[in-house]
Amino acid sequence: MKVEPMSDNSGQNFLREAIRLSREKMEANAGGPFGAVIVRDGEILARGWNQVTSKNDPTAHAEIVAIRTACEVLNSFTLNGCEIFSSCEPCPMCLAAIYWARIDRITFAATQSDAADADFDDHHFYEELRKPVEQRMIPVTQSLRDEAIVVFEMWRRKLDRIRY
Repeated sequence: MKVEPMSDNSGQNFLREAIRLSREKMEANAGGPFGAVIVRDGEILARGWNQVTSKNDPTAHAEIVAIRTACEVLNSFTLNGCEIFSSCEPCPMCLAAIYWARIDRITFAATQSDAADADFDDHHFYEELRKPVEQRMIPVTQSLRDEAIVVFEMWRRKLDRIRY
């Protein structure tokens, strides 16, 4: 990953807002110490904070929550033209969601190593993703491919499909 230093103060202010959220919501027992904001045209569109334990949702990471909110605000499933500022380097799940949302730029404060030092170690996820499917910790089975690809063929022919 190419990491570029942040030069503008407004970006630092957005990053400070993500850090503020991480602390405020962690102190309120809303979840782990993670916060994120999504910005477009210099304005905050959405705020998110970790809600894994308060919502009993393992996908409710700060970045995911912010992405969901921003998509609702814009009534869109893409966030082109937006930036995300996160109190910590996004985990693999959040990074994938950021790519799916088509966010233009990621800025983060703490690193994945800093998170690991605080007992939030996602290193094993990175390792698992590098392994061939058949060598991963959770057994994976493929079946009924011929039936599933029929639906993909139907999708390709669907005249009113919405590409994403």
